[in-house]
This record gives sequence, C-alpha cells and structure tokens, in this order.
Amino acid sequence: MNPPTISILTTVYNREKYLAECIESVQNGHYQDYEHIIVDDGSSDGSVALAQEYAAKDARIRVYQNETNLGDYPNRNQAASYATGKYIKYLDADDMHGRFMVDIMVDAMETFPEAGFGLFDYGPNKPLFPIVLQPAETYAAHYSGKHPIFGRSPINAIMKRDIFKEVGGFSGKRMVGDFEMWHILSARFPCTIMSAGPGFYREHEEQEMTLHRADPMWAFKYQLLGLEMCQGEGCPITGSEQTALVKKLERRLARTVLYSFKRNSIKDTIRLKKATGKTWVELVEDAFA
Repeated sequence: MNPPTISILTTVYNREKYLAECIESVQNGHYQDYEHIIVDDGSSDGSVALAQEYAAKDARIRVYQNETNLGDYPNRNQAASYATGKYIKYLDADDMHGRFMVDIMVDAMETFPEAGFGLFDYGPNKPLFPIVLQPAETYAAHYSGKHPIFGRSPINAIMKRDIFKEVGGFSGKRMVGDFEMWHILSARFPCTIMSAGPGFYREHEEQEMTLHRADPMWAFKYQLLGLEMCQGEGCPITGSEQTALVKKLERRLARTVLYSFKRNSIKDTIRLKKATGKTWVELVEDAFA
C-alpha cells in the first residue's frame, strides 16, 4: 500500500468537546489521499475514547497516546514522527478544515516542487497566488509587511515531511515555536505563498494563547525572537541589507519598551527592558537611531 500524499497531524489535550468537528472536517474535505494522526497528550476527559470511535470506522485515522504529558510543541514533534505522507500539516483539535483547504495546499506544493513548505497569506492588493519566494525574499516580504506570514499559526502551513525532519522539528519554545519554525525553514528553503485557506481557527478561553494575551511579554517574545533570527548567521539576508534590517528591528523593540510606560505598569515595562538585555541609555539610542 502506497503512503498517503499528506499526513494531517492533530495533537490533543482535553479537547473532547471540539474533537468530533475537527475529525469530521477532515473526513468531509474534498481531498481524500490522507492519513489523520491523532496524538493524545494525557487527556483526562473523553478525547481518546472519542478519537478511537472514529478510528474504528475509518482506517485513515490512527490514534496514539503518550505515556507522559509532553507539552504542545514536543507533542507536535511526536505526531510528526508517526507520519508517512510526503507532506505534513497540523490541524489542532479545536480547529477545522474547510472543504478545499488541503487541495489548495497540496496543489501549491506540487506546482512549486522546489518549495520546502508553504504558508497562507491574505489581505488586499495581494498577487495571484500561489507564488514561490526564495529565502531572502521570504524574510524581506515578512519584515516589509508585504506578506507578514511568519505570524501564521500551524493550521496555515504545509511542510515536506523530510524537510521538517531535517531541521529537527520544533525547538520547544512555548507559544512562539511556529513563528521560529517559519524563520528556520525560510532561511534554507523556498516557500510557496498561497491564498487564504478556507479553515476555521477557534479562539476560546481554554487556549494558552488566550490565557496569556493580556501579558505584554506575550507579544514581545515575537519581537525578541524575530530580532534573534535576523541577527544570526543563518539569516538569508546578508551584508548591508541585514544590518539595516537589524537596526529597524532594534528600533522597533526599543520603542515598544519605551512606549510600554504609557500602556503598561512600571513592573511590566521593567520586565520588557530586562528581556532585551540592554540599558535604558542603549534603548533610547536604539529608539532614535
């Protein structure tokens, strides 16, 4: 039996009330050459039993249970380790695919076989998708605001399985792991950009992101990581262009800290300042450089 074209990976932790809609959105999709791998991370509700009910009726669904709780990104890596498809994509247990979402993704990857991965983009004045960008072009497109794709959640991405394995999977950074992954992949491989996929991303009170959104450090971590990735030797933008980009990000970072005095408490502002590793004088200099 030939492996499926795509492995759809769903990690689960106490998502019983959403999981049926998630699984059925895949089953009801137009694209049918898939396997659906569901990995439970120690749920205390009925998530496992529900997933097993679906697996008993559909051979494309495989259910695994972790012996211990791994956490979000380690469990995503665990799910990828079970995949056999040419491509992998994540579908969180509280989200849903639209009918043609996988079709769009696979078509883009097949159209541009040189691409290591693909991300959805959306908004006005966009080109006729799909397109393919080389590494330096992808970084430039994101940081110019033309295609701010590095902030896309895992539901909006498709990756070649062997390339995901080659880069070592997610590092495990909490909440910013996908943002980091798009940088890592873009630094080494072309990226295909696709028109916004018909999927459903659910926001609710049980999400870690929702729980931390009021904390100014949550968004600040993205700025810190973006600067780190652009400063590194692996950044595909080099020379004077890299220098200019780093200065731009340092200026933005410094202004975020200084503006925090107006938006946040002094305690939170000091937390942001400490996270930069810079003195107040250095931050003021960066802000007006």
